Amino acid sequence: MKFKDIKYSRPDIKKIDERVELLLSKMKECGGAEEERELFLKIVKLQKNFYTMRELVNIRYSVNTLDEFYGEEIKVMDSLGPEFSKINEKIADSVLASKNISEYEKWFGKRFIDMLKLQKKIFSDEVLEDLKKEASLESDYQKLLGSAEIEFRGKKHTIPEMTAYLTGADRTLRKSAYNELANYYMGIMDKLDEIYDKLVKLRDSIAKRLGYENFIKLAYDRLSRTDYDEKDVKVYREQIVKYVVPKAKEIFEKQRKNLGLDRLFFYDEGVDFKDGAPKPKGTMDEIVKNARDMYDELSDETSKFFRLLLEGELMDLVSKKGKANGGFCTFIEDYHVPFIFANFNGTSGDIDVLTHEFGHALQVYSSRFVDIPDQRFPGYEAAEIHSMGMEFITAPYMEKFFKEDADKFKYHQVKDALTFLPYGALVDHFQHEVYSKVDMTPEERRMKWLELEKVYLPWRDYDDSKYNKIGGTWQRQLHIYTAPFYYIDYTLAQVVAFEILRRSREDFKALWKDYLEICKVGGRFTFTEILKIGNLSNPMIEGNVEKCVEYVSGYMDKLGETI
Repeated sequence: MKFKDIKYSRPDIKKIDERVELLLSKMKECGGAEEERELFLKIVKLQKNFYTMRELVNIRYSVNTLDEFYGEEIKVMDSLGPEFSKINEKIADSVLASKNISEYEKWFGKRFIDMLKLQKKIFSDEVLEDLKKEASLESDYQKLLGSAEIEFRGKKHTIPEMTAYLTGADRTLRKSAYNELANYYMGIMDKLDEIYDKLVKLRDSIAKRLGYENFIKLAYDRLSRTDYDEKDVKVYREQIVKYVVPKAKEIFEKQRKNLGLDRLFFYDEGVDFKDGAPKPKGTMDEIVKNARDMYDELSDETSKFFRLLLEGELMDLVSKKGKANGGFCTFIEDYHVPFIFANFNGTSGDIDVLTHEFGHALQVYSSRFVDIPDQRFPGYEAAEIHSMGMEFITAPYMEKFFKEDADKFKYHQVKDALTFLPYGALVDHFQHEVYSKVDMTPEERRMKWLELEKVYLPWRDYDDSKYNKIGGTWQRQLHIYTAPFYYIDYTLAQVVAFEILRRSREDFKALWKDYLEICKVGGRFTFTEILKIGNLSNPMIEGNVEKCVEYVSGYMDKLGETI
């Protein structure tokens, strides 16, 4: 079946609730553990159907935010989400009160029970209406940016389309594009401030009504971080400042000299070569064909899976008017298939999508037979291991996309990945500051961002860009609005991905076996447990970030000799 043929019907939350109540009642009265398991799996089937409809709306609205039907349905789903959380709370209560709870742990793993306990902790009827407001504010942010039309060079552009100008060889063009983007954001700064201010205060209120000291601790629980806390993250961020920031500063200074510039401005950072960043060769269809050939050669698993995506039309790749920003992979439960959403714009980022989101998709497809839908994906930080790891696993095949510029791309890829770490840590640190001081004014938040920029991005030079100089840069970061505290996960996974890069070059067969293993387990284990399953190191342990920087530095030096 092709994606376009999948039928959507709005979930009837009342009927779902009644059906769940009936099954829960039977579970309490049933005779044995196996009968209870069968009844519970019927409830799981109802959950899967709700998630299927939710993701269909999310995908189709993201593909076209101007679609009136799905524009209304996304609002409906935003309002149904908390109602469904209420149903899930009842399910969790029933399982946790069951006389057969030890059997549940055998059937579905210890993490299943831990997540149910966490689920009870992060939700109550008292905050139901506030959760609806939170979801609505997040949608407001996405719609505001998704509907952007920026006049540039005689044409109207979406935000993703504008980013295509930011890595070209023409410095004047790069600056002009950045300025137009900044002007757009400056024009909506007050609206973005208003949305975020409401979100911060609302989330703080939700946390306190749930019994938390502040939203930070609630956010960690929402992200299912059961095996580390904010102290561990602080130690990790300190490693970034100690080992990565000096290396990144050195890399950008070398870049300034190579480009022959007196000053390296922020709109130069993505350009490693005088002739601009390497771009993929060929049309979109040719790029997709090359990706198919690459995955055919990589392994049997990747070959079969990529062809399944193509045949099912389970990817929407091209940027267009009305399409939401960003890229993601999600899973359509009732059909056991993932969906990849992206915004191709003719840059090397198009290839990143075909590897990064493919890594997510392969992982979730590999765990499609895990019984519990909430265990389909791993925790957020573990999920990024598969995607970022795939970017490096596919590095030997980049000639297919970049021809003679393949080594340039590989250098650019690893340089971007390493120098991203300080920015990712900055986004995380900023949010810790914001949610520990919720009464900060918008201007104070901007000043705090600038203060932290000096620690994490000491090389950053904004030239004459007023928007960035007054601390507005963070408003462009989707996650700060819609996925609070999620961003550090990318950096943790990136450090692990650097280890995957090293191991793939030393013994690909052994690495691939471990990689597939961590794909299959889904979310049945914690971040640190998944690292052990994959024979991978924990970035939060002192010394591992330093080792990562040492290896990547050597890898970059070797690539530097060939470009």
